[in-house]
Amino acid sequence: MPASSDLINELRIERGKPASRPTRGRNPWPWVGGAVVLVGCVVAFGLLREEPVPVRVAIAEAQTTQAAAAGASVLDASGYVTARRIATVSSKITGKVDEVLIEEGQVVEAGEIMARLEATDAQAQQDLAQARLAAARNDASRADAQLKLARQTLARTRDLAAQKLVAAAALDQAQGEHDALAAQVESARSNIRVAEQSLALARIGVDNTVVRAPFAGVVTVKAAQPGEMISPISAGGGFTRTGIGTVVDMDSLEIQVDVNEATIGRVKPGQKVEAVLNAYPDWRIPAEVIAIVPTADRSKATIKVRIALLERDQRVVPDMGVRVSFLEDAPPAGADAPVVSGVTVPTEAVVQREGRTVAFVVREERASLREVQVADALDGRSRVSRGLAVGETVVLSPPAELADGSKVLVQE
Repeated sequence: MPASSDLINELRIERGKPASRPTRGRNPWPWVGGAVVLVGCVVAFGLLREEPVPVRVAIAEAQTTQAAAAGASVLDASGYVTARRIATVSSKITGKVDEVLIEEGQVVEAGEIMARLEATDAQAQQDLAQARLAAARNDASRADAQLKLARQTLARTRDLAAQKLVAAAALDQAQGEHDALAAQVESARSNIRVAEQSLALARIGVDNTVVRAPFAGVVTVKAAQPGEMISPISAGGGFTRTGIGTVVDMDSLEIQVDVNEATIGRVKPGQKVEAVLNAYPDWRIPAEVIAIVPTADRSKATIKVRIALLERDQRVVPDMGVRVSFLEDAPPAGADAPVVSGVTVPTEAVVQREGRTVAFVVREERASLREVQVADALDGRSRVSRGLAVGETVVLSPPAELADGSKVLVQE
């Protein structure tokens, strides 16, 4: 048995050494394993319980057009109003203008006098021809009287010769005088015909000093004044006028436009057209295609199209600028149903991701990434030509954290 002092020494605490806790006999590893399992459950629960991304959505709608809608424009073009009948009126002869009877804007009828030239020479020629005609008629009257007397003399001489009262030479002389006078009468009548034709020619010369309207229309230009020289032949830069004025037949007005070769296939004769004058933009004039001129302008690559105006109005004048719309033909019976021509979505549904144009489609609370092709955009909507179908739900303004396959929460 140890002594009491030894037992007391054993109870001394040594400085600098940690005091050891008495071991109770427990194993700590089960607690560590439980903690690891608990942490794994928490992580797995967090992974399985994915937070949905709140999004706003819209429905992809169909873009429809009316099939062959009557009155729809298939082609627009511009041109000018032209007149098929327009004439610069001149005289047939060279002369000095004596009187001008027209003004700009005046309506003239066919054959109406527009101007007169100085007719002194022509009138003198007419008077001379008339005098010659009178002289020829007088000569013919005298020859007729002489022929009548010779005819009577021949008849008496024949009676006397039958009774053997005159010689045969007397009968021959009477017959010769009769035949000569008959020839003179025929010559006199020929002279009358020549004189009549000369008088008619002289009257034409006088009529040529009168300038008349070739057709009914409106005077657009007054080109000559009294006292000026006028000639149907160009004066070569001199002071001689070549015309009295210009007359336009307003009933012959039409529209001429140049249509590009690439689009001429949309135009055909008889096609309905809507014309709008630049001067009257609110006035729509019904018109129709007359013909497509069968020649092309090589420098402009265009083809000329003639268009008839179906309404006549004094406001339409030559050389006016006009815009025309070639209209679609009337649709056949039963063709009124709309035709789907594309898919439209709000523009904010289409975004750029990694250099691609995409949209997110919501299906079964999941976002599906779609690569799309946008044809055009107008009024806040984009027309998608590839990648989307009508009726699909698309995400508006997709958040940056939204990815392919993400769970979404649709917000109202």
